[in-house]
Amino acid sequence: MFPQLQGLLKKYSPGTDVGLALGMVMLLAVLVIPLPTMLLDMGLAISITASVLVLMVALFLKRPLDFTSFPTLLLLTTLLRLSLNVATTRLILSHGSEGTLAAGHVVAAFGGFLMGGDVVIGVILFCILLVVNFMVITKGSGRIAEVAARFSLDAMPGKQMAIDADLSSGLINETKAKLRRKELEEESGFYGAMDGAAKFVRGDAIAGLLITSINVFGGFAIGLIRHGMPFADAAATFTTLSIGDGLVSQIPALLVSTAAGIVVTKGGMEGAADTVLIRQLAGNPKPLAMASGAAAVLALMPGLPMIPFLALSIGAAGGAYLRWKNPPPLPAEDVVAVTPIPSGEPPIADALRMDMIRLELGYGLLALAGGDAPRLTEQIKGLRRAIAAEMGFVLPPVRIQDNVQLGADVYSIRIKEIEAGRGELRPTQVLVMDPNGGIPPFPGERTIEPTFGLPAMWVEPGRRDEAMARGCTVVDPPSVLTTHITEVVRDSMAELLSYSETQKLMDELPREQQKLVADLVPSQISVGGVQRVLQALLAERVSIRDLPTILEGIAEICGGHTRPAGMIVAHVRARLARQISDSHTGPAGYIPLVTLSPEWELAFAESLVGPPEDRQLAMAPSKLGEFMNRLRASFDAAQAIGEMPVLLSSGGVRAHLRAVVERIRPSTPVLAQAEIFPRARIRTVGTI
Repeated sequence: MFPQLQGLLKKYSPGTDVGLALGMVMLLAVLVIPLPTMLLDMGLAISITASVLVLMVALFLKRPLDFTSFPTLLLLTTLLRLSLNVATTRLILSHGSEGTLAAGHVVAAFGGFLMGGDVVIGVILFCILLVVNFMVITKGSGRIAEVAARFSLDAMPGKQMAIDADLSSGLINETKAKLRRKELEEESGFYGAMDGAAKFVRGDAIAGLLITSINVFGGFAIGLIRHGMPFADAAATFTTLSIGDGLVSQIPALLVSTAAGIVVTKGGMEGAADTVLIRQLAGNPKPLAMASGAAAVLALMPGLPMIPFLALSIGAAGGAYLRWKNPPPLPAEDVVAVTPIPSGEPPIADALRMDMIRLELGYGLLALAGGDAPRLTEQIKGLRRAIAAEMGFVLPPVRIQDNVQLGADVYSIRIKEIEAGRGELRPTQVLVMDPNGGIPPFPGERTIEPTFGLPAMWVEPGRRDEAMARGCTVVDPPSVLTTHITEVVRDSMAELLSYSETQKLMDELPREQQKLVADLVPSQISVGGVQRVLQALLAERVSIRDLPTILEGIAEICGGHTRPAGMIVAHVRARLARQISDSHTGPAGYIPLVTLSPEWELAFAESLVGPPEDRQLAMAPSKLGEFMNRLRASFDAAQAIGEMPVLLSSGGVRAHLRAVVERIRPSTPVLAQAEIFPRARIRTVGTI
């Protein structure tokens, strides 16, 4: 029996389709079936509580579309109030002569307590509430809903075109586009429904006035004629009951009208109303300080009470001081605002999101990203512009985030959620380094420069000029951090070039280059194939800014046939010989070279195994170790005379040689002979 009862309760409980249907039937039944006072009191209590709930939901709403059921809810609450109005009218007219409890305790309480026992005060209070609801809140929110619906419909074609443009450019995928189209449809339907739902509240206010007037005059007439009540008693009894009933209906109506106004006025705000209002009203210390001064002047004016204005002046001044000492971080277009890492379990959807580049700061370093002049954010913006101009593509935004798990002065640089660099700063000091590689002769804290591992010293800022006079390099903490980010990003550029970014680079080529793209992609090579070529170039710090030349090289080598990625990259690098040679030309105007001897060329060539399209290096470990030792010796000797050479080899072994060199000297460039521009000046500074 109990399982069956539980099933029935679950079927007919609120929140189910059957429960909602039964609720609607009960509301309509109240219009024609008399209610006992106990059920009427319960209905009025539900009406008041529901109106408070609706108002609270509207206050803490993040965005209007999170409350799309509001128009329907507005209709239901209006119907509930009108049904209860009819029920109370029936009791007032039929049993009003029995006393003030004829329509239940709720109506009697509103008619007695809120009116203060004075009928005139109750009438005036009821009229004021009616005017506020009808003339101010309802009329204003209805006009806003009307304008919002009109503008939403007018803007729909442009928003739809923007979604299609983002989809075609690769900024979003089809799933995201469907979601944004659905949100656009919901937004249009919501504002259209709110435009009509505002009429419910307006009609409810008019109905409340008419019902209250009918109760007063109809009850007065019934009391005099049918029940023979004295004039004064009839007027007092029926007026008290009628005004109490009007107040019981108008107060929930006022709350729901206020909720409707809040919902339709949140169109441009993101976040809960309390958070947005505090952030915008108290986000700047200057308006708070001026308000404090105005309140102080009013406190000193004769005739005005000093204590209220003085208390407000002190409170506003305190708020201005706190905001001035703790300014909110200023979000920049290239840097995401500093947000704490949540300590609790994040939602599953949040766990799927991945930051391409993230900088995590200890709490002692947060001042570098905030304040009136956040140097770190400005330097990161400059870094992104510099890499875009130098390497040919825009880095993803850098997300700055505090991490309480780090030390106070520790930072961590993450690429795709994986830590790629870590260091420690002293935000109130400067870093001094000796160009000769020694320890700077200054009192301070010894340390290791985090980017290149050089010995350094943290000293007081007052010794900056002295250190520079002695020829030392002086760097402030934001510059140290930006330099580290720069090197980490340069080492990870190949990973950061995504499929969508590759598509965007080709889409943004000039119009005269679009024919080349159309002939090449996808008939000869896919977008993924172009991405792999560009990633191979970026992995060796070859700029892809000259994208038309790169695409022309791909078209030449492919020629309508499928080619291995290594062959395509080798041909493209040869096409970029002028650019590559220029990037490795030293201050003296020539390219310093360390060449590979014929013996080692032959050794590497004979160690290649496998088919031509997928050759692998299979050199004996002892032979490979010998080569590495000679490589180190040759480059150390060249650097001892002030040269930063490149390793030169034949084209057939260059890629395999680079894979070996990368493990011991990642920053050493390896060039093929075809990648040296014919007019470039060269100088051999060593041979392996």
